[in-house]
Amino acid sequence: MARTPVVDKDACISCGLCPEIAPGTFKFDEDEKAYAYNPKGETEEKIQEAIDSCPVEAISWKEE
Repeated sequence: MARTPVVDKDACISCGLCPEIAPGTFKFDEDEKAYAYNPKGETEEKIQEAIDSCPVEAISWKEE
């Protein structure tokens, strides 16, 4: 089963940790909210590090 990272934009506080940790997967949109522009852009371990680092737990895995 594949997993895709998703960001809850309502919860995102634009701290910048996820694009700093996993720049191949996360970046900010025009509202300065993070999103997964390339869900397979980093290893699952690196994406998990970004998920674990989010201070408001705005990032999670979506099972597909």
